[in-house]
Amino acid sequence: MTARRRQRLVLTGSITGAVIVALDGTVLTVAQPALQRDLHASFGQVQWTSTGYLIAVASLLVFAGRLGDRYGHQQMFALGILGFGATSAGIGLAPGVSWVIGLRVAQGIFGALLQPATLGMLRATYPSDRLGMPLALRTSAIGLAAAAGPVLGGALVAHWGWRAVFFLNVVPAGLIGVLALAVRVPTPGSGEAAGGTTTAGGTTTVGGTTTAGGTTTAGGTRTPARLDLPGACLLALALVCLVHTLVALPETGWTVATTLGGAAAALTCGAFIRHERRTASPLVPLSVVRSTTVASALTVLLSASAALFGALFVSTYFLQDVLAMDPLESGLRVLPLAVLMVLSAPASAVLQRRYGPRRTTMAAMTLLALGILALSQLDRASSAPAISGGFLLLGAGFGTVMVTATAVIVRQVAADHAGVAGGLQQTAMNIGPTLGVATATMLVTLTAPTATGDRPSGEPHWTGEAFLSAMGPTLLTLAAVAATGALAAAKLPRRTADGDSPQPPATTGRDGDPAEATAVTSGG
Repeated sequence: MTARRRQRLVLTGSITGAVIVALDGTVLTVAQPALQRDLHASFGQVQWTSTGYLIAVASLLVFAGRLGDRYGHQQMFALGILGFGATSAGIGLAPGVSWVIGLRVAQGIFGALLQPATLGMLRATYPSDRLGMPLALRTSAIGLAAAAGPVLGGALVAHWGWRAVFFLNVVPAGLIGVLALAVRVPTPGSGEAAGGTTTAGGTTTVGGTTTAGGTTTAGGTRTPARLDLPGACLLALALVCLVHTLVALPETGWTVATTLGGAAAALTCGAFIRHERRTASPLVPLSVVRSTTVASALTVLLSASAALFGALFVSTYFLQDVLAMDPLESGLRVLPLAVLMVLSAPASAVLQRRYGPRRTTMAAMTLLALGILALSQLDRASSAPAISGGFLLLGAGFGTVMVTATAVIVRQVAADHAGVAGGLQQTAMNIGPTLGVATATMLVTLTAPTATGDRPSGEPHWTGEAFLSAMGPTLLTLAAVAATGALAAAKLPRRTADGDSPQPPATTGRDGDPAEATAVTSGG
């Protein structure tokens, strides 16, 4: 199989996997009211169909990426996408809400295996200087799925019920999973590197020098590094406590439970850092931990996703509670965001190559902050162009940030740590929205006068007028969060080839085929 065909197969699988996960989240939101009625579930139980998935996926992403680095991203991708499709089918057949919650947690586990692998496969297949456009196409596809999800989900629920949205991804997941198992896509550590020999764990020794993490013995044989199970457990526990606290805060505020949860997250995170500094085989390699560039890019993604999703949360209430739009009308008002996200992603790859990651990302974060500022000026008299203009800026900024910051992370980390890098990137993209929505909810609750009289369970405790008075300060705070991301972007490389930690020089074969490489590195 030619290098170009391998690249196309990997890109198709990566995009399909990312789209399936994105569609699943958006169509579930539309299906939840019907699911609640059909299964006679409480509001809290329905919330756990989302919370259970989020906790499972966020807590396991980094460890799943490490498994991909050790055993192969294609294998993890195949297992993840087949499991994701199987649990989707199980949810569609579930007899009660308890089954739905349990299967959603299982789906989160498979989603954790799947998501870092979609980036790890791209990093292993494409030369580092040609990653921009594949990542841009992947981001565009995610934006398109986000835009189409509510419409497609609404149509499926209206005609065939909520179960249909879970059967939606079963067939494509099965086909792509079987293809990933059947078609062998060589990776840099597959032993096909010129002059290299493959050892246990799927890494390559070239002339007696180890190109991946592990221990090299005399004569060039290699023992792979052990999996850091204690570190994985500590990180998972820290993220479980953090996510659970962030999800609970908007509903309960700072209670004893949420305070203890936050303290447990901080203490466990400290224990994880202490363990990683002392262990011989850390879950997150020291080269990744010490990289200022990687830390800055993760900060950018965290702040961008928190600012965007917090602003979307506030804007949705503004459109529906203040302007009295129905869900379809409000969805059409937000549609420019998805359109610009789809269009800006490919353009950002070109901008990044021409102007460098630093200037491109700083400009994109500025657009994101300006979009939130524009939304903060809306009121009852605001016109449709004024509303759409704010969402246009949000889409242009976020789509560009997604591509540039992700490309920096994937390029900066050596190919044998691409799974960990992908896991960190996906963790930031899962924690950020939860943090943004929790922040927005707390700010609105603190600044808006509470509504008088009883309101149904699960409904907001503020009137339209009260919410409008709190919307401006809340969005200004979220714009400041975006500005923080712009400051972090100042630490990114000036040019695509820059990096803050030197890596050994990469050698690739004709057409940049990693399978013909004699050594595998990140290439900056």
